[in-house]
Amino acid sequence: MLAPVEPVVLEGTRVRMEPLDLARHFEGLCAVGVDPDLWRWTQAIVRSRDDLRRYLDEAARELAEGRSLPFATVDKASGRVAGCTRFSNIEVRNRRVEIGWTWVGREFQRSHVNTEAKYLMMTHAFEVLGCVRVELKTNVLNERSRNAMKRIGCVEEGVLRKHAVNDDGVWRDTIFYGVLDDEWPAVKARLERMMATGPGAR
Repeated sequence: MLAPVEPVVLEGTRVRMEPLDLARHFEGLCAVGVDPDLWRWTQAIVRSRDDLRRYLDEAARELAEGRSLPFATVDKASGRVAGCTRFSNIEVRNRRVEIGWTWVGREFQRSHVNTEAKYLMMTHAFEVLGCVRVELKTNVLNERSRNAMKRIGCVEEGVLRKHAVNDDGVWRDTIFYGVLDDEWPAVKARLERMMATGPGAR
């Protein structure tokens, strides 16, 4: 069985994952999150502060219902909120979670932020929660996200056609990726190399 998926701070060298708290994080998320480019391939369409508030309110409801665990991603050097992500689709009996609903503000993209955030979340999933599988997915048209998943060692598993519809009524095909517990040591080593040699590493 999966260990309880409860709010926890995941502390890294340069990134801190804080359980989402709208009173603390909303303004910081607005500063980086009201950007149409971030939502081009997602189900949620965020064009305003109100849209972002609704999106985050839904994440808070899922947390209250035990259906997901959302985080604010904080860049420790600047103290700024860089983005948002969550554990979701939690399957206790089958010992799996999804890492998704992930976005990072434009100025923090192609930096240490997303790499270390994935490292912290996968480490927690496999080494604390006891997952045997971590899932990730994205719009099949989202080449940037797909390349990021493959770069860290996620295995491409297949496409579900007309899998989800966005807030504007546009259907998408969704491509799934996964990492298994016996694949995790190699993925972990790859992430550690990326953090040691990637942009701004020190």
